[in-house]
Amino acid sequence: MTSCAEPPSTSSSSTSLWRHHDFRRYLTGQTASVAGTSITQMALPVLAVLHLDATTAQVAWLTFLGQLPPALLALHGGALADRYSKRRQMIAGDLVSAAVLVTVPVSAALGAMTLSQLMIVAVVQGAASVLHDAAAISLLPSLVDRSLIQRSNSRVGALFAIAATAVSHLGAALTAVLGPARAMIGDVASYLISAGCTARIQAREPARARPDARRLGEEIGEGLRYVRGDERLLTLTLVNATTSFTLGLLNTLWALYLFHRPAASPTAFGVIMGVGGVGSLAGALLAPRIASRIGIGPTIIIGFAVSPLAQVPLLLAGPGRGWQIALAGTLAVQLFWATAAGVSQRSLRQILCDPRFQGRMQAASTTVTAGALAILLDVRTVLAVGAILRTIPVLLLLASPVRALRTMPNPPDTKAVPQAREGSL
Repeated sequence: MTSCAEPPSTSSSSTSLWRHHDFRRYLTGQTASVAGTSITQMALPVLAVLHLDATTAQVAWLTFLGQLPPALLALHGGALADRYSKRRQMIAGDLVSAAVLVTVPVSAALGAMTLSQLMIVAVVQGAASVLHDAAAISLLPSLVDRSLIQRSNSRVGALFAIAATAVSHLGAALTAVLGPARAMIGDVASYLISAGCTARIQAREPARARPDARRLGEEIGEGLRYVRGDERLLTLTLVNATTSFTLGLLNTLWALYLFHRPAASPTAFGVIMGVGGVGSLAGALLAPRIASRIGIGPTIIIGFAVSPLAQVPLLLAGPGRGWQIALAGTLAVQLFWATAAGVSQRSLRQILCDPRFQGRMQAASTTVTAGALAILLDVRTVLAVGAILRTIPVLLLLASPVRALRTMPNPPDTKAVPQAREGSL
């Protein structure tokens, strides 16, 4: 992993991102943070089942509570990121995550761990991640030149794909060797690494207007009106909100369904996820080239259109090696295009948005979590509903100006900024 202790950053216009010291610190810290989140998402349900004999409904509630903070706090996190230092907010989020997660191995060693504690940990860590993520995604445009934003997001997406896949296997190995509680010590360390790397970023953030006596609600309302005033940003925000909702359905139950209906073994499941990770890595690295060849708009649309189609083999799959191979190939194709689309639309949003609204614009795409539906519906029905809902982003994109974009647009006129109205939300 790249060391954080490096000389001051080179010019943001440098053609080599790997020589851009602040970007490398940012990338290292974000990779560590994603790795920590991956371990948490895997270890908490395992702890609940193996150590506390949690039922399926209790595990669903644990997952739901972990997804709840983004729905409730994302807009506030984005407004805080636009008001105060993004780096300090990222560091605070990492340190809170580390502090709350370290209580798990400690309580387990003392024989005092309870399901209520795990639920509190899930909520607090989820809230800390909201603060961190709202600032992190909006900090990148201030670190690199506009011409490097798409390449920067490509590198971020690639390392995220590697981290998510590798850490899933590493986390499983640590869980098997050390137990899920002690494995979370690695999770704590990852957040401390993330905080340390972020603290060493030296680039100056854009000047911020002092909050004075303005309420946070007014700034949230100002950000929402800004997004609503740009049809392209509004479309991408609605697309991401819908995708966030459906991923809350699919990600919660995808693995559970795969283990039961196609009867995949843990080894087969690991191989399927590994092949999918390779597809995601390729999509991240090739996203700028694909967008250059077919256009930024078509890249985004194709990426979102492939996802609902890829759910069909999962719903039809049965036991057997042939179905497992088909699922692995389907997942690789899906994640290839989903990651390419994600890199492209994230870059487009960052370029379209005024620097003063980056945090609030990014946070506006978070919507109400859907994980609780798992408590009310059977797994296959939830996955089918999720697949159908994933067609909505495609329809939104086809009806918007985004479909006609072939190259990145010019940055916005920062003089034309809507003013907040008193008491608006």
